[in-house]
Amino acid sequence: MPGRITEPILHVDMDAFFVEVERRRDPSLVGKPVVVGGLGRRGVVATASYEAREFGVGSATPMAVARRLAPHAVYVAPDHRLYSAVSRDVFAVFGEFTHLVEGLSVDEAFLDVSGLRHHYDTAVEVAEAIRLRLSEHLGLPASVGGATTKFIAKVASDMAKPDGVLVVPAGTELEFLRPLPVRRLWGVGDATKKALDAIGVSTIGELADLPDQALERRIGPGIGGHLRALAAGIDDRLVVAGGGGAKSISVEETYSVDLVDDDAIERALLDLSDRLARRLHRADAAGRTVTLKIRFDDFTTLTRSHTEPAPVHLSHQIHGAATMLLARTEPGRPVRLLGLGVTGLVDAAMPLQMDLTAVTRDAAAEAVNQVRDRFGDDAVRPARLVERPAPGGENPPLE
Repeated sequence: MPGRITEPILHVDMDAFFVEVERRRDPSLVGKPVVVGGLGRRGVVATASYEAREFGVGSATPMAVARRLAPHAVYVAPDHRLYSAVSRDVFAVFGEFTHLVEGLSVDEAFLDVSGLRHHYDTAVEVAEAIRLRLSEHLGLPASVGGATTKFIAKVASDMAKPDGVLVVPAGTELEFLRPLPVRRLWGVGDATKKALDAIGVSTIGELADLPDQALERRIGPGIGGHLRALAAGIDDRLVVAGGGGAKSISVEETYSVDLVDDDAIERALLDLSDRLARRLHRADAAGRTVTLKIRFDDFTTLTRSHTEPAPVHLSHQIHGAATMLLARTEPGRPVRLLGLGVTGLVDAAMPLQMDLTAVTRDAAAEAVNQVRDRFGDDAVRPARLVERPAPGGENPPLE
């Protein structure tokens, strides 16, 4: 007789993914505090092992601060190509259980396992089977949360860390949510938390009990209605298959010396465009939306995005969009960090351009890619970057 999986949505989150991949490559790192991130003076932490987190080191911690907090930790530069390859293996495991996999990043996804009722009796059994498969087949720990909604499944996986399973039984959602800190609700940032603190709301249950007018008067009707729905366990979003891994590809760099003149910024954008194009090439991907991230010397950070009529994947396409986006920021200010990303990814093998000029440039770019594939990325460089000064160290995307 078929089982009855009443909590069909699972959220699987790989634990300290970058660190665990490095430990799989170098078992001597097991049990030690390990930090993966940009090793330059102005780099940031991408992932810290649980041993390192005990000393206060976490994602986005400035590397200089991390080294002060945990001077005895092992510091490792990121290997994006390796992480992407292992991520594909992780998503292949997900695909062994269900085709309804919604990738959120390289190391986490939602899975709809409602179709497994003929093979498993409960969601707990499915979650444990996935966790065991990841551990035995890939040697990687993962935490799995299960629930009737995406929101609660994500909260459950966070609470199951590290390397655990927590399924919230159907019908007990409110009992589960009420005692939790209000910060667990999606959309509660520092400003909203401060506003809720001011009216004595510290738990999800206290927010749920607050009269509508009092809540909306304090934080606004839009966010107020959103938070009240989550506090009531309401989240109608379905698992949307697709995104097998990262839904975007990006690069960013923190510079050891602030960029203060237009030429230096232009060269930096050209370099990032070239590197991003290489990552897209390796992933056989292209995307329509280009995003620029810029951080000034006072740590003010801006992002600007532009959506192209057709997917882009070549350096000159990315650079053209990046230059346009830069003009929409605050030119003239010293720049500490620049980043570029492409989202809305599709297979680069799809027809992307139709005009003759584009076809010619595509052919030239493909020739360059073939040379680099064989002889390395530095075999061919844009002329303006031949004498490019050494950067302060690339910061990987944060987990």
